[in-house]
Amino acid sequence: MSELRVTPHEFPDAHGAPRGPDKRQVAASFSRAAGSYDSVAELQRNVGAQLLARLPTSLLPRRWLDLGCGTGHFTRALAERYARGEGLALDIAEGMLRHARPQGGAAHFIAGDAEALPLQDASVDLLFSSLALQWCGDLPQVLSEAQRVLRPGGVLAFSSLCVGTLQELRDSWLAVDGFVHVNRFRRFEDYQQICAASALQPLTLLRQAEVLHFPDLRNLTASLKDLGAHNLNPGRPSGLTGRSRIRALIQAYERFRQPLGLPATYQVVYGVLQKPLSPQGR
Repeated sequence: MSELRVTPHEFPDAHGAPRGPDKRQVAASFSRAAGSYDSVAELQRNVGAQLLARLPTSLLPRRWLDLGCGTGHFTRALAERYARGEGLALDIAEGMLRHARPQGGAAHFIAGDAEALPLQDASVDLLFSSLALQWCGDLPQVLSEAQRVLRPGGVLAFSSLCVGTLQELRDSWLAVDGFVHVNRFRRFEDYQQICAASALQPLTLLRQAEVLHFPDLRNLTASLKDLGAHNLNPGRPSGLTGRSRIRALIQAYERFRQPLGLPATYQVVYGVLQKPLSPQGR
């Protein structure tokens, strides 16, 4: 995960967001990481738990969907919380689904895309998506699909990442070369504008920093690789990174060292949006 050596507005898509990675590459990367993901998913578990805590207490979904379910950790948490509801789990990465399916938690595990959900209109009461939507290039389309498949009064709850994520790594690469080394993310202001323009009513939309610490750069980059969240964006350098550049990167990153180790900051966006009970509900 990350950002890069260019401004956040370079390589924009039609909605002003940085152009994201090819979905096939995203699916392949996370499929390869399925076996190692849970061992390094401290941030992902913490963020998902916070998102669960932000769900409306009055919500009792008859059917829910874990959108971008990954290894199924929160599929199982949702199944425990909403034991009377029917659970669905969807991911673009087949490898993640193969890992999650034997552990249960959902009636169906589905290969699919958040921008084109393979679900009927008004068929679910809750869409839960933790740290998946940052990989979607067309967020307005994601929200449009959420509005389509949610029943009136249904909820989309998501966490995602925005500009400022892995800022320390981004700034350290600035001292080394001009390539894209860290994944780009939307600005928080883009999330605000896109959610406000959607057919869903924002109940919660906020940004919160989460900081992890690593003993050295090798541990940080290994963690990103094990998550499947290393550099996937257009413009990334091809081939191996030379030793001299790695030494320069290590030297640059050491400027950020804290008593707990090298910090890696994630700017997390939390959103809870609701489909109006009627077309006039906005």
